Amino acid sequence: MGRGKLRIYVGSAPGVGKTYAMLSEAHRRVERGTDCVVAFVEHHDRPRTEVFLHGLEQIRRHELEYRGAALTEMDVDAVLERAPAVALVDEMAHTNVPGSRNAKRWQDVEELLAAGIDVISTVNIQHLESLGDVVESITGVRQRETVPDEVVRRADQIELVDMSPQALRRRMAHGNIYQPDKVDAALSNYFRPGNLTALRELALLWVADRVDEYLQQYRGEHNIRSTWQARERIVVGLTGGAEGRTLIRRAARMGAKGSGSEILAVYIARSDGLTAASPKELAVQRTLVEDLGGTFHHVIGDDIPGSLLEFARGVNATQIVLGSSRRKSWQYIFGPGVGATVARESGPDLDVHIVTHDAVGKGRGLPVARGARLGRSRIASGWVVGIGGPVLLSLSLIHLGGDLGLANQMLLFLALTVAAAMLGGLRPALASAAFGSMLLNYYFTEPEHEFLISAPRNIVSILVFVGVAVAVASVVDLAARRTHQAARLRAESEILSFLAGSVLRGETTLDALLERVRETFGMESVALLERESDVEPWVCAGSVGPRHLGRPEDADVDMPVGDHMALALSGRVLPAEDRRVLGAFAAQAAVVLDRQRLQSEAQQARTLAEGNRIRTALLAAVSHDLRTPLAAIKAAVSSLRSDDVAWSPQDRAELLAGIEDGADRLNHLVGNLLDMSRLQTGTVNPLIREIDLDEVVPMALGGVPDDSVELDIPETLPMVAVDKGLLERAVANIVENAVKYSPVETAVTVAASALGDRVEVRVVDRGPGVPDDGKENIFEPFQRYGDAPRGAGVGLGLAVARGFVESMSGTLNAEDTPGGGLTMVLTLPAVPGQPPARPDLSAQVTS
Repeated sequence: MGRGKLRIYVGSAPGVGKTYAMLSEAHRRVERGTDCVVAFVEHHDRPRTEVFLHGLEQIRRHELEYRGAALTEMDVDAVLERAPAVALVDEMAHTNVPGSRNAKRWQDVEELLAAGIDVISTVNIQHLESLGDVVESITGVRQRETVPDEVVRRADQIELVDMSPQALRRRMAHGNIYQPDKVDAALSNYFRPGNLTALRELALLWVADRVDEYLQQYRGEHNIRSTWQARERIVVGLTGGAEGRTLIRRAARMGAKGSGSEILAVYIARSDGLTAASPKELAVQRTLVEDLGGTFHHVIGDDIPGSLLEFARGVNATQIVLGSSRRKSWQYIFGPGVGATVARESGPDLDVHIVTHDAVGKGRGLPVARGARLGRSRIASGWVVGIGGPVLLSLSLIHLGGDLGLANQMLLFLALTVAAAMLGGLRPALASAAFGSMLLNYYFTEPEHEFLISAPRNIVSILVFVGVAVAVASVVDLAARRTHQAARLRAESEILSFLAGSVLRGETTLDALLERVRETFGMESVALLERESDVEPWVCAGSVGPRHLGRPEDADVDMPVGDHMALALSGRVLPAEDRRVLGAFAAQAAVVLDRQRLQSEAQQARTLAEGNRIRTALLAAVSHDLRTPLAAIKAAVSSLRSDDVAWSPQDRAELLAGIEDGADRLNHLVGNLLDMSRLQTGTVNPLIREIDLDEVVPMALGGVPDDSVELDIPETLPMVAVDKGLLERAVANIVENAVKYSPVETAVTVAASALGDRVEVRVVDRGPGVPDDGKENIFEPFQRYGDAPRGAGVGLGLAVARGFVESMSGTLNAEDTPGGGLTMVLTLPAVPGQPPARPDLSAQVTS
């Protein structure tokens, strides 16, 4: 029997309709005669989902007892015994009750698939293992129930169930997802519009990536090598001219027509420079492409068309946008141009768009004026013209006959020498002059066909010819060298201006700078190495690229930075002239590393300064707030010890009560100061264990009057994983603060509820409240809100409470109380594996 097929409905959040879609598919299959059963579906008292279960065969559930409660899970054995064609299994990421056959429900699904049973299941995007940190950063909630990505990725079908955040919140407000008493809490916490929008985008991107994987798998199975333009990546080739803005905007409009398109603008500079490239204009174009959502790349390549195509294929581009050539018509005799070459060599996988602009045909100078270092093809052409040209010219003069005269013949040979100098430089020109003079001597001077010269005037003519040829070749070569040097300096200035611009734009991270080096010089890997002394081993301060570089000796290129630092590059050997620019990058890398370390030291200094501030405030608290209860205690004790007054029993009782009250206040203040000191020094080590809230919260109310607090702690709440002592101190501080500011005639409400894998405690008062800009300040040490009297405390209660709660992986925040007042929301992690007593905002599957 073969393995069963898995179909998964993926949703961005609870309530989007995954379970409803799964049940709809089950009804369609049953109507077609498929043997389909419900192995496990939880409707969560949602009427529409519950109705959809009617008409479907449901397999009995397995009952388990856990912590005195009877719980049910999917009965894997019963499903295997029934052996249906299709089984519905809801909530794939669910953690089974201890004692079950498997720890996770996805493991149950694997057993069914191995038995040849097709499975239809559901999962929320936040329960994928790889997205746990991302979801926590978005929602503030760590998902404890997860499923490995590979399990979902192996599914035969993945279908996204989507719904806009506005529609989902409307469903929530109408009571279609949770009970009415939990709607407000859900909408103000997990189901905030920002959370839902971010989770929706996360789900869309994850499913899109899975679609791309399926596409690549299909192409591999069918041996398809050509590029399929499923996702548009548009490369814009820039020359530094003003037409670049037109090209970028044109590419952006093209990209807007397709979903998920990417714009990559690339400026390719020759290793020795590119004329007409304005650094100011390139900076403007870089800003423009980044504003349009694209990326800017600056690479070096002597072969502009080849480098552009290599870059485009390297990023898997589908389209290239180039501008029409600015050269005049007669300049095409020097070659077809970049656009025509790219279009010819792009192949069927890349579409090349030639965009017109205002500078078309207005000229960009002679190719020679660009002055580049002579490439191999150009040098080869110089040798062909310098050696082959005189041979062909001699044959032509011999066969055509006619006496042109030695002077005219020498001018023709001189023209070939000049052409060889312009193409190949000095050496081909010298060779052409020597070889041409030999041919002139042998074929065209008396006596012919001998290397002798009978007439003195012919000797002078040939010597003049050689001298002129050498002089012309030297001048042409010198001009080429000077132009090369100027262009080289231009290229260096452009690269250095980009380097300076990256610093001004805030690209100050070491990895960003090393990536810039790797991209600029076309390297495989780049690393910044340092060591303490000449005998210490090298340590990698930062690196980019796949290859690990542990020593400068392992690299193809190394650039020392001082005595104990080096920039190492691997991929190819750089020419000597590139090391000057590389040195600038290396120096900047050292500066960036120093800046990062200085920032770290500055942060430490700020921490120390904060500690000094707290110590100063502590001294102020000791000098005033602690002296107040001490003074009251001393006054009462002195009165009792006085022999001048005969105190009545009632008076003695009042004085003793004052002593006790002062001692309690003193003990509370000292306790908070010690707790704050533990938090500042990082010595709070919670002893986490599983407890019930009703064991802790009532004990924390000993410091407030009995009739000042109303408790609502349901017995059905899941247990929480906390430190009992720290939680009691935190709740006590929160409640005492609420009672302090709440009107005497109004009781403070302390209510708890379960929300997914967390338990929330809300302390509600009807006091004056706190404005939005002050809600975070009240959690700072030694802060009192408003006109609280000095005797009310040292302002550490809420700071200590938040520190204790965060040490137990919880959160403490302040919200407005509807109708006036302040609500403290304390969120604690629930014990994993327990069934929630309230709607699970992060794990439940939707209807």
